[in-house]
Amino acid sequence: MPYCLYVRKSRADAEAEARGEGETLSRHINTLLDLAKRRHLEITQIYREIVSGETIAARPVIQQLLSEVEQGLWSGVLVMEVERLARGDTVDQGIVAQTFKFSDTKIITPIKDYDPNNEFDEEYFEFGLFMSRREYKTINRRLQRGRLSSVKEGKYVGSQSPYGYKRVKINGDKGYTLEPLPEEADVVRMIFEWYTKGEKQSDGSFRRLGVSLIVRRLNSLKIPPRKSDHWSPATVRDILINPVYIGKIRWNWRPDVKKMAGGHVVKERPRAPLEKCTIADGLHPPIVSNEVFNTAQDFISSNPPRPIGERGTVKNPLAGIVVCAKCGHRMTRRPYNQNGYPDTLLCADTACDNVSCSLHHVERGVLDALRDWLSEYKLQWENGENKDSSDAIVAMKEKALRRLDAEYTTLNKQLDNTHDLLEQSVYTTEQFLERSRKLSERIKKNEADRLALSTDIVADKSREEARKQIIPKVERLLDVYDVLPNAKAKNDMLKEVLEKVVYLKTKKGRWNNAADDFELTLYPKMPKSNK
Repeated sequence: MPYCLYVRKSRADAEAEARGEGETLSRHINTLLDLAKRRHLEITQIYREIVSGETIAARPVIQQLLSEVEQGLWSGVLVMEVERLARGDTVDQGIVAQTFKFSDTKIITPIKDYDPNNEFDEEYFEFGLFMSRREYKTINRRLQRGRLSSVKEGKYVGSQSPYGYKRVKINGDKGYTLEPLPEEADVVRMIFEWYTKGEKQSDGSFRRLGVSLIVRRLNSLKIPPRKSDHWSPATVRDILINPVYIGKIRWNWRPDVKKMAGGHVVKERPRAPLEKCTIADGLHPPIVSNEVFNTAQDFISSNPPRPIGERGTVKNPLAGIVVCAKCGHRMTRRPYNQNGYPDTLLCADTACDNVSCSLHHVERGVLDALRDWLSEYKLQWENGENKDSSDAIVAMKEKALRRLDAEYTTLNKQLDNTHDLLEQSVYTTEQFLERSRKLSERIKKNEADRLALSTDIVADKSREEARKQIIPKVERLLDVYDVLPNAKAKNDMLKEVLEKVVYLKTKKGRWNNAADDFELTLYPKMPKSNK
């Protein structure tokens, strides 16, 4: 079996490249190819890892390599040093060590060859991975201390600049700071003004805008955000709470938090409270004043997110079912706790112009559409349209299966005859092998076709039985829906019979909110064909 190369760029390599020492991966590849040439090793694949990640889960190339090593596809892997394979915790190190050991795959470096099934090489290999982990921890601590020191000096250590600024190198010193971008800075000031003071009205007064209204206003003005196609409430809210706009540097706002989920380590980046962040005076100029920023924080604190306990409680019977006809996003419920207005169903995409509607009207519309669909579907079954069509399809497939069965018997007889013809010297050995190969290929294809057709027939019959069963499901839903205890029970029953409902409304205005001024397209949960 052939060999492969694995090269990975480390943080130290990136620093060396910055000093002008040349491109790391190319240099390592050339070194390993020279090694393979001297050792007469056949190299058929080169794996390049550029993604920086501590764990195997964060490095897709090493995942692919380990999968192939596990399957025994390689005699050995050439690397610059064993530390390039894993710098994660003991779990990752154990995965790497056992993968190479159980597949009997060698690890070849310019200094030493490692045979995982050799007791001494195994110990040396595991010790190398352990020392690599210690080195990583030491480097990481040094980097974190350096970043924290830079933050306290007022330097900007993030890789991406916040909206309104650009990242610039500090003259005569290491590190970066921020410089306002005039066009984006004006948008930031406008966001803070709308949120704290308000938008000027025709009579000279000001009407304060909430986060959602600011998002709609920005999208309607065609002001592009930094990364997405349109603004979202989360983006605007992050701008309003970011102290960078008053000349501060915020660090550790989104710390990496690891936890176990499904037997795997999952990394999350939750938003930390401001009091748990490191805040320092920055070297960059502010965009808004302290007074405006503090006013924005007062308004935000008076309108906190919903308590955690309320999340996960289904209050929308159409949750996850109704989708927007224009953009495909799920429609969401907007509650009105004041003024006596009913709950509204609207598109989650604030840039979409699909008009919202009363949740109650859409809910009634879905039930009425289900009722109409059920009547038509039952009529088709009573007239035999569905059954006749499905029976004809099944009969046609069964006839094709009988033809394949007969063909299978004939092919096996022909294969037996080739042996007789060889014994009778009618076929030469070459003719026998050629004929036998062709017949074997046809038999294999016949077997595959028969298996697929048999499976399809069983699926068709099961599908027809399931099509009959959806009728009592919908009938029961319509009978008990209004007496179900809560929105979750209604939502669960609707999801049993509906894949989705596509919603479209074009008429605007509060008074255009009747039960028949929108369009609904139902997709009942019918069994799917194998086609």
